[in-house]
Amino acid sequence: MKATIYYPMILAAVVLSVFSSCSKETSQSTTTKKTTVTNVSASTSIAVAVTSATDSTTKDTIFMVNCFPPHSKKDSVAFSSLPSAIGTYLTTNYSGYTFKTAFKIVDSVGTTTDYIVVIQYNGAPVGLKFTAAGVFEKVLEQQDGNQMRGQPGRPGAPFGDRNNPKKDTVALADIPLAVTEYFVENYPSDTLLHASITPDSTYILISKNKGMYATAISKAGKLISRMQIMSPGPAPKAVAQDKLPSAVLTYLTTTYPGYVFNGAFVLDGPAGVQGYDVLITENSTNYDVRFNSSGSFVKAITLH
Repeated sequence: MKATIYYPMILAAVVLSVFSSCSKETSQSTTTKKTTVTNVSASTSIAVAVTSATDSTTKDTIFMVNCFPPHSKKDSVAFSSLPSAIGTYLTTNYSGYTFKTAFKIVDSVGTTTDYIVVIQYNGAPVGLKFTAAGVFEKVLEQQDGNQMRGQPGRPGAPFGDRNNPKKDTVALADIPLAVTEYFVENYPSDTLLHASITPDSTYILISKNKGMYATAISKAGKLISRMQIMSPGPAPKAVAQDKLPSAVLTYLTTTYPGYVFNGAFVLDGPAGVQGYDVLITENSTNYDVRFNSSGSFVKAITLH
């Protein structure tokens, strides 16, 4: 099955298709302190053809990987045929999304095991995997052609930051004047903690003010969104990735397999550590992922 999808930013004339032919599965993986990229079989991946962000005449291909196990069968399904829990999850976590396509995954005895759903969010594709009951499992990792062949990602490709973690982190002093002026004028009591820039030139500012907030502001100084990501409590302190509990790192690698680490905070008060807050980018989407003091997952918030 093929469907054409149009993305306004880095993606144009997008064609989604599932590879039906088998190829030799690659088990090689590349791991850094910041992110894990695993090269997988094309026969279990979804290929997304896109127009290059730097050259409108050049066609690239992005692969959503580990979509389903080998020997499973897939069948396209309408949105109305998906479990209602999936629609609820998408509305809650990807406000303003556009549904593009979905597949039902069936095992060798004909039992539905999973659903794969592809949406458009902030001008980029997001692939999500759900159980047969509609419970979220993970965000599908995306790779470019080089990564699928076990090579480093192509410079300038959508996932080039995997080879340069914190590439999109912006020093507080380097935030554009229009963004800073809007933020200071409207949130004078906030203290800035962290800033990053997204592929569509949106600045995400993490700040504290009796809690933590994520404020998304365009380069021109226009508010896009503001949300509270943490209730008032212990003051957040920056923490290195290698100082996070192993349970946190395991959850991130499993649920966001291609993630790039942007920063993290520990909530350390008089009673000890209360929890951890981790900022990541998965593909072209920014998330804030919260954990309790033992490193167990609490919730995830889609920032932009």
